[in-house]
Amino acid sequence: MRLLLSSWFLTPDSRPSALPGTLATGRAGIVLNALDEYGRSRARDYARESCTLETFGYACEQLDLRDYFAAPEELPERLDGLDLVWALGANAFVLARAMTQAGFRDALQEQLHRPEFTYGGYSAGACVTGPDLQGIDLIDDPTVLPEGYPPTTAPECLCLVPYRIVPHWRSEHRDAEGAERAASHLAKRGLSHHCLRDGETVNVHDTTRPVTWPPSS
Repeated sequence: MRLLLSSWFLTPDSRPSALPGTLATGRAGIVLNALDEYGRSRARDYARESCTLETFGYACEQLDLRDYFAAPEELPERLDGLDLVWALGANAFVLARAMTQAGFRDALQEQLHRPEFTYGGYSAGACVTGPDLQGIDLIDDPTVLPEGYPPTTAPECLCLVPYRIVPHWRSEHRDAEGAERAASHLAKRGLSHHCLRDGETVNVHDTTRPVTWPPSS
């Protein structure tokens, strides 16, 4: 499995190196759940992301994790038919709760052996790949609970990288000030983190280690 972690959305004129040049099925599932508190922007954001991914050779479809809240055992089969899962930004805590409730971390673990499969995301979609969301509460509101979300579901992360992603750092973005506070908070506490400016990405071409929870200390 590959990882493509970005601070901001991609542009059609530059194919990231983590995306393979040849595809098994050419299908991408776009995850919009970080936007579940902002229903009005979903169609616009889906159209933008699908347009970009189509230029890279993918046929796009929406992967709504809410469809699996009551049936997480069905999610692995859905991922088997995809080459890319692309998770959009907005509220990282909402996205992490959706992933927890849908059993996404366990389903994703079953894709680790597939060299053509990529998990990618920007902003919130990148933040959830770390060990936890410490510091991100200085950017996103951790108390947001969209309709249909069980209040007891924890915002657990994917533990795909051993550091916390801080997006929009020193960028011309409305969250740049919060990102600066988050980076300072993590640095003062000696917590591993990686700051990304808008336009920067982390490309991991092979990640085959098991995903475990909780992360070892």
